[in-house]
Amino acid sequence: MSLGSAGSSGTLPPGTATGVIPRMDLRGRHLTLRALRAVLPRAEFDVEAALDAVRPIVEDVRERGASAVYALAERFDGTAPPRLRVPKDVIDTALATLDPAVRVALEESIRRARVVHADQRRTDTTTTVSDGGIVTERWVPVDRVGLYVPGGLAVYPSSVVMNVVPAQLAGVPSLAVASPPQTDHGGWPHPSILAACALLGVEEVWTMGGAQAVAAFAYGLEDGDDVCEPVTLVTGPGNIYVAAAKRLLKGVIGIDAEAGPTEIAVLADDSADAEHVASDLVSQAEHDPQAAAVLVTDSAELAEAVEVALVRRVSSTKHSERVARALAGRQSAIVLVDDVDAGLDLVNAYAAEHLEIQTRDAAAVAARVRNAGAVFVGAWSPVSLGDYCAGSNHVLPTGGCACHSSGLSVQSFLRGIHVVTYSAEALREVGGHVVTLARAEDLPAHGEAVLARHPRLDDLPT
Repeated sequence: MSLGSAGSSGTLPPGTATGVIPRMDLRGRHLTLRALRAVLPRAEFDVEAALDAVRPIVEDVRERGASAVYALAERFDGTAPPRLRVPKDVIDTALATLDPAVRVALEESIRRARVVHADQRRTDTTTTVSDGGIVTERWVPVDRVGLYVPGGLAVYPSSVVMNVVPAQLAGVPSLAVASPPQTDHGGWPHPSILAACALLGVEEVWTMGGAQAVAAFAYGLEDGDDVCEPVTLVTGPGNIYVAAAKRLLKGVIGIDAEAGPTEIAVLADDSADAEHVASDLVSQAEHDPQAAAVLVTDSAELAEAVEVALVRRVSSTKHSERVARALAGRQSAIVLVDDVDAGLDLVNAYAAEHLEIQTRDAAAVAARVRNAGAVFVGAWSPVSLGDYCAGSNHVLPTGGCACHSSGLSVQSFLRGIHVVTYSAEALREVGGHVVTLARAEDLPAHGEAVLARHPRLDDLPT
């Protein structure tokens, strides 16, 4: 058993909880999927309730355009930008003054993301259904995307990379980035975000945050000589108001997902290192007080060692108060289960945004995972690697949506279009079936469209 160095800094009597994170004991209980979902820890994230707050914001932007965005920036961000579109010289200056080490790290993040996402590009496929009957599926990028990069409790140049790289590799011809104005940076987005845009060759950057940014992308706006054309698709994470605006405007625009608070789940047995597990839980808890951190284990000894490590790490980390609130919230827990198989059932029911597998034969266990945004296998694949430099994408489904949704990828920016090409003889061969089915559905004009081309098929029984 490898419980890391937690034991060297003090241990707890068996079964003692520290209070830093809730504990849930499911040992000996054989729960149905419905029952599992009912007891699992989950953040409160009521997008429906936020719609009432977001609706007037969206309407204001639709009706007043840029004037509304300036006013809403003053109200919600505490500052209005000098202009909504960030001038090229401001973007260039941000790159020129970027910490050289950060620049190198971002360049490596971009390189690795491009390597992984390049392999996601789809090729057109052509299928010969019959002699003279061909169906081709073409993969076509959306016309224009709006990529949202948050800037609240933290700034995320890495999210610029994760949004822009797949859109570029999909071949999207027009893309724009939006990020909130920062009081400390003259009302422009954070310089590291602008620098990331520069490294990726993104020239259209807008100083807009929150629901108003989503609305501006959906409806477009004019600000003097600057024009933000409406987009086809909006992607990127954000707070509950960004998620509510996406829900409200879905249909006007396409969206990637309604992203909620970040989540990490760790499935571990007694071979895991308690320090590794505790550090990974803290790493995601520092995002937001609503962030979820869940350890699923069949080892009570590991659970106790992780709690000891958490006590020390929470008190020493920079964002200690934020982390403590996240770990103590209803969305976080250490869950004890009978064995790894039971743990797999639980994590598949939970469908975490990020799932770490820290067990013996971790690769085989990971291969049995069906529901997760991204899976991190073994002791040396922490979630933070995926946040920055694994090459994978960190824009992932949250709130259990990983059971039906995928993370952002090249495919997110593509549409499949079927192209149907039939010759006269190929239509004649199948036309009788078309007429029969049309009549069976009481849609005779459908059949008549075939009969107009091949009248002799009308000999079919009615």
